[in-house]
Amino acid sequence: MNDQSSDQSFLSGANATFINDLYKEWKANSNSVPKEWDLWFKTNADDKLLDEGPSWAKKNSKVVGAVDTVESVKAVARGIAGKGNISATDLRAATTDSIRAIMLIRAYRINGHLLAKLDPLNLQEQNIHPELDPKTYGFTDDDWDRPIFIDNVLGMESATLRQIMEIVKETYCGSIGIEFMHVRDPAQKGWIQERIESIRNATEFTNRGKKAIYERLVGAETFEQFLHKKYAGTKRFGLDGSESVVPAIEQILKRGSQLGMKEVVIAMAHRGRLNLLYNILNKPFRAIISEFLGNQSNPEDAGGSGDVKYHMGASADREFDGKTVHLSLQANPSHLEVVAPVVIGRVRAKQNQHNDTNERLSVLGIVLHGDAAFAGQGIVAETFDFSGLRGYRTGGTIHIVVNNQIGFTTSPNYSRSSPYCTDVAKMVMAPIIHINGDDPEAVVHASRIATEFRQKFACDVVLDIISYRRYGHNEGDEPAFTQPVMYKTIGSHDSISKIYAQKLINQGIITQKEAIYKK
Repeated sequence: MNDQSSDQSFLSGANATFINDLYKEWKANSNSVPKEWDLWFKTNADDKLLDEGPSWAKKNSKVVGAVDTVESVKAVARGIAGKGNISATDLRAATTDSIRAIMLIRAYRINGHLLAKLDPLNLQEQNIHPELDPKTYGFTDDDWDRPIFIDNVLGMESATLRQIMEIVKETYCGSIGIEFMHVRDPAQKGWIQERIESIRNATEFTNRGKKAIYERLVGAETFEQFLHKKYAGTKRFGLDGSESVVPAIEQILKRGSQLGMKEVVIAMAHRGRLNLLYNILNKPFRAIISEFLGNQSNPEDAGGSGDVKYHMGASADREFDGKTVHLSLQANPSHLEVVAPVVIGRVRAKQNQHNDTNERLSVLGIVLHGDAAFAGQGIVAETFDFSGLRGYRTGGTIHIVVNNQIGFTTSPNYSRSSPYCTDVAKMVMAPIIHINGDDPEAVVHASRIATEFRQKFACDVVLDIISYRRYGHNEGDEPAFTQPVMYKTIGSHDSISKIYAQKLINQGIITQKEAIYKK
């Protein structure tokens, strides 16, 4: 700025307020401004720079939104320097820290899911993404305990780097990894951010709530174990390894009923259908057994389609806290995803019957997918493509991916190009929540958020429950022939109910005697 005495263009009206404030600071303490400005003021300044403007103008004008922030940064810098007045170097360092810290926090909002603990089998290696490493932003090991002004971005005016990393890792890198920064609607994005960051992306369940989750897991697991022993080798496409899907759907039904939902139409492929028929739709166990014996569950069905047991539909009424929800499960052939648009069409028709053609919150569609089919069958993308059109929209569908991390015999890295099977949902900017299926509390928490989001914004949302299948594509296969490493790990891996039971025992919620589980 040494030659600026001849070029005074920067002294324009647009900069007047800034220079005015800077001059006041220099008058009070010449060391509080950069050296270039100190030299310029010494050479050129006079008190005309303090001109308050015309008599009708507001006095003491300030740069909008800047002064409070600057003062807060200064306060942090003073704490670092340990003195009343700070140098320009300290102020610059504190400002740089703030900018870098906020960039780091945003990086975790975007890509924190890459470090989330999502694989219950721990078969996937995790490499830290450069944008998630504080060193990328210039932080060193000596910077972890220095206070940084972050303007309440994480609910705190200032925090150390250590505190920031603890919060973002707990929120975005635990058993839940969430993708939402691709959503364009700022209201939707802001709601998700506030919803998960305010509680560190976890629900504090009561002891009663935890016991209810455990009971659901045990019910789902013992159902599969009985059929596996009684009808060994019979195809049933069991839910073994993905039992947390049952409490997930229970939470959607319960929370949805509190938010105005009256009916639910469910679509799904084979895997887990018998379990849902029994544990969600309350189909009599004797009827399921009768079908295993080759009989019709109802005499009236004689002469009907003769479809296999894991293709059949059903309907039932369930009551949650005094509110009745009608459930219907659509029959589905072996074409897997072909049922999705059928169910969404039924949802729209039922909404019309309820005269709910504006908000469309009274009837919900839940579509369960396999991971390979979700990525591989084009009808999934076509269904998403129609979801927002005037003649087809239904106020959003909750998509649940029962992610076994394998398609028939093929590993994901040989069956799709995208990192996640759910990436197709980004075409409609649906938020995607990935959850470790071995953490049932995280699954239920995510299901609650998904339900609230759908009922508030009438948009699609995806739950990707990452688990495994214990007995291969169907119970007549030997999966170790094609996936020996995976199934060696699965063979020694405890069931979900056993893992959760041990957690509850350690917390003193249940006793060892009360725990009912098997591997």
